[in-house]
Parts: sequence; structure tokens; C-alpha cells
Amino acid sequence: MQLQVNNSPFNQEQVDLLNRLLPGLTESQKIWLSGYLSATASFQAASGASAATPQALNAAAAPAAPAASKDVTILYGSQSGNSAGFAKKSAKALQENGFNVTVSSMSDFKTNQLKKVQQLLIVASTHGEGEPPDNAISFHEFLLGKRAPRLEGMTFSVLALGDTSYELFCQTGKEFDARLEELGATRLYDRVDCDVDFDEPAAGWLKGVIEALNASASAGSAVAEAAAPSTASGIAVESSYSRTNPFRAEVLANMNLNGRGSNKETRHLELSLEGSGITYQPGDALGIYPQNDPALVDALLEATKWDPQALVTVNKNGETRALREALIDYFDITTLSKPLVEKLAQIAANKEAFELLDAANREKFKAYAHGRDLLDFIRDYGPLQASAQDVVSLLRKIPARLYSIASAQSANPDEVHLTIGAVRYEAHGRERKGVCSIFTAERLQPGDTVPVYIQQNANFKLPEDPSAPIIMVGPGTGIAPFRSFMQEREEIGADGPSWLFFGDQHFVTDFLYQTEWQRWIKDGVLTRMDVAFSRDTEEKVYVQHRMRQHGKELYAWLEQGASFYICGDEKNMAKDVHSALLDIIETEGGKSREEAENYLASMQQSKRYQRDVY
Repeated sequence: MQLQVNNSPFNQEQVDLLNRLLPGLTESQKIWLSGYLSATASFQAASGASAATPQALNAAAAPAAPAASKDVTILYGSQSGNSAGFAKKSAKALQENGFNVTVSSMSDFKTNQLKKVQQLLIVASTHGEGEPPDNAISFHEFLLGKRAPRLEGMTFSVLALGDTSYELFCQTGKEFDARLEELGATRLYDRVDCDVDFDEPAAGWLKGVIEALNASASAGSAVAEAAAPSTASGIAVESSYSRTNPFRAEVLANMNLNGRGSNKETRHLELSLEGSGITYQPGDALGIYPQNDPALVDALLEATKWDPQALVTVNKNGETRALREALIDYFDITTLSKPLVEKLAQIAANKEAFELLDAANREKFKAYAHGRDLLDFIRDYGPLQASAQDVVSLLRKIPARLYSIASAQSANPDEVHLTIGAVRYEAHGRERKGVCSIFTAERLQPGDTVPVYIQQNANFKLPEDPSAPIIMVGPGTGIAPFRSFMQEREEIGADGPSWLFFGDQHFVTDFLYQTEWQRWIKDGVLTRMDVAFSRDTEEKVYVQHRMRQHGKELYAWLEQGASFYICGDEKNMAKDVHSALLDIIETEGGKSREEAENYLASMQQSKRYQRDVY
């Protein structure tokens, strides 16, 4: 395509010069020139040039050239071995040209590392009728799926191997090439499609890639130097999202971790934080704003005879919503607090409601409110002698539910994972459901969005020294933060010993994240694991029993500076584990009970005894 005066911001003389120059440039020369122009524009923008032309402003807004990196990642998808062989040949050639090369089959590559890759080369064959080879299937599904991250900081090139006798020639390579561009990556060198006799075109691709990488490194250096003034302020950009301004995170995955026949349902939820700027650390929690069960709302509307479509005001700003929608999305209808019941009693037709508030019998209200909701009160003491607006004005906004984060951001950029136990039980003649747990288990699907925010937890953190030992006790969903701990320690290469105590009902159906723990044991990330499955033996065995069985070794770890963590149920498990820990310190340390308590208090003061209980 020739430049014209009418399709460009240049005058006739400049157009003539560019039309003579551009056709003769090599691919690497074009890349260098692009980087040079971007560097110039970045420098002008950083210098605050006041006489900027529209053309200069456009250049300043253009994407920066790639960083001056010498690191290159080569991923191959290979069925017969051709792609694997050429990928390794390419790695050797790049190393000879001064590049640091990581070469891996797609099946061995950790997809959570993709966002960290700056320069990616893909060598992929096509298998069968346009399908990826076996060792590329999982990576192909990831990259073409919703979980693939934005890749604006990446440059890439694809070499596609195929066979023209098949209709979908080089289809896998074409899909990788198109998808990387769609995700925001910049094409370093055009894709080359090879037939069965691939040696010559593949060699040409490699030669072009090396030239482009060299040019990119040179241009990146110019950009980095010219743009340096813009970073002098050192001001960090923080996310604007918070508890009062939650981020709507897209659901990437929602699966049941329990096996068939289990008495439990534990959901593994993966959410996207892409574009939010939200950051978190292992040990932090995620707040979710759930919705009420529509079936419960409909039962409430039936009991009150309120018009579901009647408009009601939902906040101090005067925002109005249809009543049914407001009861699902906005108001807390499942909690009977004493202040609320005091107000409801004033408008209840049945004045026996005041007996619940008898100051001489405080336990009466507590017993009634436990496990009951607004619908129960209306059925027991209604009808309410007030309008729908008057009643909802008494209700608070649905509070967020906090869940310990089950992932490390270092291992899962732009994602956050949760482990949520579905709560269902019978009480007072009705089936009850946990507001948020059943919202996630029954009504939250991949592609949906949910309001979330990060709740930092400075009191549940890994030791600053990665060589320090850690002991983790997390039965059931209490396993969540320890999954994040292990992911983090794997990412940073922590060499400190680690010991996990995990418990649940049955080994076969309730061993949450079993394959991950087994892999961490095999890889040495997790040093030791002791499990307790309470329903698999005649006598129930819990995590505190396993602790006592290994009390001698456990105390030795404490004496070596181990940090001790508990996560899970506060009422029973955490108390039992605390008591067992005191017994171990007392017995194995030859201490009195008071000395054991002081020992544990000292651990707590030095942040070596931390709890995340609920």
C-alpha cells in the first residue's frame, strides 16, 4: 500500500521520500525504526513538551517497543517429533547469538507463567483434522479459553508445521498466532506455514526471528533510556477497588472438589482480576457480595403479599429498584439481629414478638434468632403493619462474606482462587442454605461476574525468611490459605521445611487438592503431610490426634524456629488444636502448663503462632 497525502499526515515531499524508503526496509529495520520513533515520542512526552503536534501526541500514545530483553521462551507442540526437534535447534541458534533461552513442550509449561514471558516463539504442528498435537492440547485450551491473560507486554512469532494434503493446513499454528494477537501481544515476525518439506522455510523463519530479536533489543534499549524521566517520580499506581467500590470479577471456573458419594460439596472458584490492578498476598482474604436465594425472596413476597415490581428506595442516594430485584441483590433478609427485631416488633400484628426482647430472659431471643430469618419472623408474628418500603428501610445491606484466598498471585497473575464449603441444613421445619456458599455453588456460572474486594490480613503471613520451617493445620476448607502458601513458596524457591496436617471425612471423596499436595511432596516443596479422615476408621481421628502422635517431631520443629498456622473452624477444631499444641509443648518440652502457655504466647508475640479461624 502506497502512502498518499490524503491518507496520511505528511506533505507531498515527505510522502515521496517515505514511499521510496519503506519498501526497501527489512523486517528488522522496520522494527528498529518503530522503536526509535516510539522512544522519541516517549522522551518528548516525559519532557513535557508544550509544542506537541497532533502527530507527536499520536506517537506518544503508541505502544512502547519491547523491552531490551535477552530472554526468549520457545514452546513447542509436537506429535511426531518434528516441532520438538526444530524448537531445540532454534534454542541452540539463539543461544549462540547471545540470548537466554527456555525451551519447553507446551504440556510441561506452567500456564500461570505466560504473563511473565516477554518474547515468545511457538513451534507447533497440526494433528489430524486441524487439531493440536497431544502435548499441546492443554495449552491450546488455556490460550483460546477465557482464562488466558492479556499479553500487551509480549512479542511473539509462530512457526506452523503441517501437511497441505489436509484441509485445515497448519490450523493449530494459525490459531496460536491469531489468539496471541487478540490478547494484545505484538507480532515480532510474521508466521511461517510449512508443508511436509519444512527445512528451508523453517530456516528462513529462524533467520528472520533472530534479526528481529536483535533489532527489538536495540530499539528497547533506546526506549528505556528515553523514557527514564517518566518514572522518576516513583509513584505507584494502586487499585481503585475496595470494600465500598468492589470489582466485578468474572468467574473463570467453578467446580466441586468432592468425589461422588461425598456428604459434602466444596467448590473451587477461580475469578479473574484482569484489569483491576488488585494485588494480594498469601494469607489475605477475598470479600464477595452475594445475592439472596430467589426462591427465598419469592417465599417472602408470597407471605407479605407485596408487589414484586413495586419500586423501593435502596440507599441514601435515592436509588430505586424493583422490590424483588432489591431483595435479591441488596437487602439482608437472612439475619435476625436484636435491633432489627426491636423495630419489627413495633409493626408486627402479633405483639407476642415483644416477649423475645424480655431483658430478664436474654437467652430467649438468642435461641429464637439462631437459624431463623425474616421470613420466619413474618410467619410467626406477622403480618407486618407497614408498607414494603417501610420494612426494607429497616434492613441493612447484604454484607460481604470473607473467604481465605487459596492461590498465590505470583503463581496465578490476574486470578484469585477460593475454596468454599456449601452450607445446607434443616432447621425449624425448613431447609436452610448459606447465602454466599449456595450462591456460588448453585447460581454462579463461568462467565458471570461477582463483586469482590481484597481484605488484607497482616496477622496470617508466611515468615519473611523463606528458609524458616512452617507447620500448617487446615482441615476441610481450612486448607485454602495453605494452598496459597505452597504456591508462593514454589514460585520463590523457598527451601524451608514445611509440614501440613489435613483432615476431612473420607480419603476417597474428600481429599481436597490431593494431586497438588502429592506433586508438592514429590517435588520437595512440601516436606511432610499427615492426614486424618475421621469417617474412615471406627474411632474418629482428627488433625489434633495426628499432632499428638507426632508430638516429639513437632516440638523439635518448634525448637528449630518453625511458625505454626491454624485455619478453619474456631468453635471446635481451633480450640482442640490449640489444646493439643499446649500439651505437646508441655510434655515434650518438660514444662509446666504455665510455662507451656508462656512458650506459646511468646511464639504468638513473635508472629510464629498465627490463626485464621471462623
